[in-house]
Amino acid sequence: MTAPPEVEARRTAGSGVGGHEPPDASVVERSWTEPELFSVLFDRYAADIHRYVARRLGTEAADDLMAETFVTAFQQRRRYDLSRPHARPWLYGIATNLVGGHRRAEARRLRALSRAASAAPGDGEPLEDRVAARVSAEGVRSELAGALAALPARYRDVLLVVAWGDLDYAEAADALGIPVGTVRSRLHRGRKKLREALGGSDPTRLHDDLEEPGHE
Repeated sequence: MTAPPEVEARRTAGSGVGGHEPPDASVVERSWTEPELFSVLFDRYAADIHRYVARRLGTEAADDLMAETFVTAFQQRRRYDLSRPHARPWLYGIATNLVGGHRRAEARRLRALSRAASAAPGDGEPLEDRVAARVSAEGVRSELAGALAALPARYRDVLLVVAWGDLDYAEAADALGIPVGTVRSRLHRGRKKLREALGGSDPTRLHDDLEEPGHE
């Protein structure tokens, strides 16, 4: 995986004194006058962003959107809030916005995965094995794919940036530009819809904390 031209740079340029890595905010600020340093963020987060987009849109689309995420971030780096030491939520927010431009493609992909994963294999055709491997690799089961496809996009964004991006509520709010209460509300409602669609189970629930409905 290589960085796009806009963020390609020396791989050791961002090293801190004594081997300590500089905070993300420091890297962004320094990149204002030393643009090549921005590649440090690419090295830190490109794999995570690629994995997140791949689970939502597939590997082929993830290659382009991961690169576009960092190009966009580079272009917007002077607008970054330096009071936020970690750039991860910012990058996930950009990636989620880019995924938003492919809503129909995402829904089609999820529905296709749902149909394919539940299809019966033909005579002598190891379709089930191939589909199962593909679905397992991408982290989407048949029932979950169908349920996610049916979710309103605003619920799906919150749910997946928490479940697949591993952001906490505050980070998700930062990433999506909405209040924490809205994150809790949409997460609560999205998971409720998933449980209803999946007979009471929720494969995306990674935390045991109590969800309180907030403001929509």
